[in-house]
Amino acid sequence: MRSFILLYLLGTSTLWGVQNTKSYECTKIFESRKNELLFELGRIDEERQSLDALKKATEDLLKKKESLVKGKDSKVDQKLSEIATREASVKKILEENKKVLEEIKQLKSDKVSQTFAKMKPSASALILSQMSIQEGSAILSTLNSKVVGQILAKMDPKKGSELTTALRNMPSSEAKK
Repeated sequence: MRSFILLYLLGTSTLWGVQNTKSYECTKIFESRKNELLFELGRIDEERQSLDALKKATEDLLKKKESLVKGKDSKVDQKLSEIATREASVKKILEENKKVLEEIKQLKSDKVSQTFAKMKPSASALILSQMSIQEGSAILSTLNSKVVGQILAKMDPKKGSELTTALRNMPSSEAKK
């Protein structure tokens, strides 16, 4: 029995040694793997921090670009507003100039009409005969019908008929009397 106990103790101690060795080897493998994983985790954390910094820098740059574009947009809007204001001013001046030009033409036409109305019909007929049909009919349209009749009576019949036809075909806005 002693030998059996001895053998038993010897066997258990051998098994205990083998188990201790295996346990030690597993712990060693786990520690090694744990260190690898911790190293990998540290590397991933550094990359994440680097990525976060890059993302923040990109967002800051984007914000700067957006503010720059907004500043330029407001300048463009301001210029467009100035151009619209100037365009309206120029249009107003142009309309005023057109009115003044029409008034000058009217005064000139009135003065010519007064001149022809004061002239003798034979002298008026001679001058109007030398003008184009359009110019002559424009002048005759400003005179009263009695004066027009006297002038046409003193004119060459062909020229008088041409002027009469032109007066008849003239729009009513051009013929005053």
